[in-house]
Amino acid sequence: MKQISSITQENFGHLPDGRGVSLYTLNNAQGMQIKISDFGGIITELYAPDREEQFADICLGFEHLAPYLDVSPYFGALIGPYGNRIAHGTFELDGQTYSLPQNNGAHHLHGGEPGFHRVLWGVEPFRNATACGLTLRYSRVHGAQGYPGNLEVKVTYELNDANELHVHYFATTDQATPVNLTQHTYFNLGGIHTTPDILGHQLMLNADRYTPVDVGLIPTGELAPVAGTPFDFRQTQSIGARIADHHQQLQFGQAYDHNYVLNKNEEQRLSLAARVNEPVSGRVLELWTEEPGLQLYSGNFLDGSLHGKGVTYQRRSGFCLEPQHFPDSPNQSHFPNVILRPGDEYHSHTMYRFLIQDAS
Repeated sequence: MKQISSITQENFGHLPDGRGVSLYTLNNAQGMQIKISDFGGIITELYAPDREEQFADICLGFEHLAPYLDVSPYFGALIGPYGNRIAHGTFELDGQTYSLPQNNGAHHLHGGEPGFHRVLWGVEPFRNATACGLTLRYSRVHGAQGYPGNLEVKVTYELNDANELHVHYFATTDQATPVNLTQHTYFNLGGIHTTPDILGHQLMLNADRYTPVDVGLIPTGELAPVAGTPFDFRQTQSIGARIADHHQQLQFGQAYDHNYVLNKNEEQRLSLAARVNEPVSGRVLELWTEEPGLQLYSGNFLDGSLHGKGVTYQRRSGFCLEPQHFPDSPNQSHFPNVILRPGDEYHSHTMYRFLIQDAS
């Protein structure tokens, strides 16, 4: 009998204020499975097949709620209202200066604490003939974490029978405000229980330029060519091939923690941004997005102190590909605009396509 997609819901614990947290399991007709919590919209587990049709969990995370409340470095989470950094936690908008929490040294990171990764979202499951998914909703009140405007946010996760995970982001506001939503899953395509690091993963990035940063990981404003640098992944290279090169930008980020300027024929058009292949398992991840930028993060700050799902998360045991507008855009007028205004709707679409590469 042909397998069909399904959704189940189970208890995942309680928040300190007593509210219950749920874990939803999405299954497609091909056997892929994704577990998502309504706390933070977190992808806690993701099972994809290898070339032997064996499924393994390919995302870093925890089996219990408690670490997500305390020590998680954004494992699997929805990020907002502003993904990445805003310099010194300040920006000026329409003649007014706004101050945000400085939760990353002197700078503001991923919406502060709590950002969208640490709030309880409303959830509506859905299912159709070829897919199943979740619609998540959250209302950010004016002044939360220093941001202006009452912001209404909707995110949909949809797993289809072609082994594609589509993520759609929507937002409206009653006052001009910066919006830059993204997803922060740490991937290890070899399987988190069998592959200790991601250095052998083969990566292609569709970007001729990137945004160099200062020592605080704030973009300098330059759109620098990747040619002739360790940041050139236009031709497929292993993530670890040049990660130890003596390049100032690698030293600032302790390896890769940089935004790439994606090659786009049309703005706001879904296009291939990255392709990652893990040679041993044959698992392939293609990332398609409407966003102009993509943050590559090579798990540099994992240090072996976090444990989950039977795994100790060592340095570079996972990588992130975060579709986004550029870091610090509210302070850099030549970067793509991130200001959402009343009457407009923010919308962004990213697709994660899971494939299998035959052995050569």
